[in-house]
Amino acid sequence: MKILLTGASGFTGRPFAEMALASGHQVVALNCDLADKVALRQQVLAAAPDSVVHLAAISFVGHADDKAFYGVNVLGTMNLLEALLALPVAPRRVLLASSANVYGNCEASPITESQPPAPVNHYAMSKLAMEHMARTYGQRLSLLFTRPFNYTGAGQAPQFLVPKLVSHFARLAPAIELGNLHVEREFNDVAMVCDAYLKLLDYGVPGETYNICSGNAYTLQHLIDVLSYLTNHKIEVRVNPAFVRQGEVHRLCGSPAKLDNLLEQAGCSLHNPSLESTLRGMLAASSGDDAP
Repeated sequence: MKILLTGASGFTGRPFAEMALASGHQVVALNCDLADKVALRQQVLAAAPDSVVHLAAISFVGHADDKAFYGVNVLGTMNLLEALLALPVAPRRVLLASSANVYGNCEASPITESQPPAPVNHYAMSKLAMEHMARTYGQRLSLLFTRPFNYTGAGQAPQFLVPKLVSHFARLAPAIELGNLHVEREFNDVAMVCDAYLKLLDYGVPGETYNICSGNAYTLQHLIDVLSYLTNHKIEVRVNPAFVRQGEVHRLCGSPAKLDNLLEQAGCSLHNPSLESTLRGMLAASSGDDAP
């Protein structure tokens, strides 16, 4: 399968490309600006992909420019879909990565795909807007929507919570400043997410939305405790009001039942590393980065 991949140099794109290549697929990285419609069309036509995985996005909730969320996540996706319509043969699958942040704060837990979205920040709103916009192409393109819950791994940008924690523990820093401590999240491995995307290209039902999650949520304190255990280091946690976000989602835990059932029918399952395994890998990578 020839896969056109956007965001190929990003945190998820790199391991996805490696996994796809190892599975015998061909990966063509889209390297133009999604706002450049001419270059975008040229690269899409040249690639003539069998499938598309669209990961390119602004994904950091605290990004300074709110308008950029919509410019990249919504309009950039629209430009990509328009370029795909110009192909003489439409791709058999177009996977669009959304986000579990679209669910916002809700009482339901674990959250299923039928939960009505209630975004509480511009990142989540832009992802939901992307989903609705893309569905207007649903009669012409074979679209799949994914809503990954929080995931991490080696290579994630340091402004994200888990890499920040890992870096401090790897350096045996005496203290760390964090924002809202009263949050609960899934902390899945990026390898699981990549595995899900690759399997959905084969088995996903067009028009459907799939949570990418494990159903295992942990408190921030649990994450700190595991890192403390792995490094034998205690750290002082200080709350910095500047890091406390407005519109914070307090608990995000998803139901993987829909995806699990799909894959079970196909005779396969997801590779899902444990939290401890993920953090061990991140600590090892962080220690290597810090080495002279």
